[in-house]
Amino acid sequence: MPSDFAPIVSLLVLAVAVSVLIVFMSRLLGPFRPTARKLAPYESGMQPYGEAIRRIPVRFYRVAVLFILFDIEVIFFLPWAVVFRDYGLYGLTVMGAFFFVLTVGFVYEWKVGGLEWE
Repeated sequence: MPSDFAPIVSLLVLAVAVSVLIVFMSRLLGPFRPTARKLAPYESGMQPYGEAIRRIPVRFYRVAVLFILFDIEVIFFLPWAVVFRDYGLYGLTVMGAFFFVLTVGFVYEWKVGGLEWE
């Protein structure tokens, strides 16, 4: 069983090794001349002011959660569509219930104005 995951683990190790190698090689071979101006924080050509951490309105979080919700819905539909014929009526019923619950959530968000951008 663990031998089934050997290609995945080897690919992961290879990807990490190549990325670490690229970072170190660019540091060793690339120019590195730090000056006060290069090390200063940069914010759209202007000097930053105020706190670095600001309060973000809740609507950004709401949009992010909605995106994740409907993205996960699509992710579950693809494997189900591939094996739909194997599951038959049972698979159709279960996916219909899943789709119904997500549709109820979508309609609720629509009705309370969660999809409106002010």
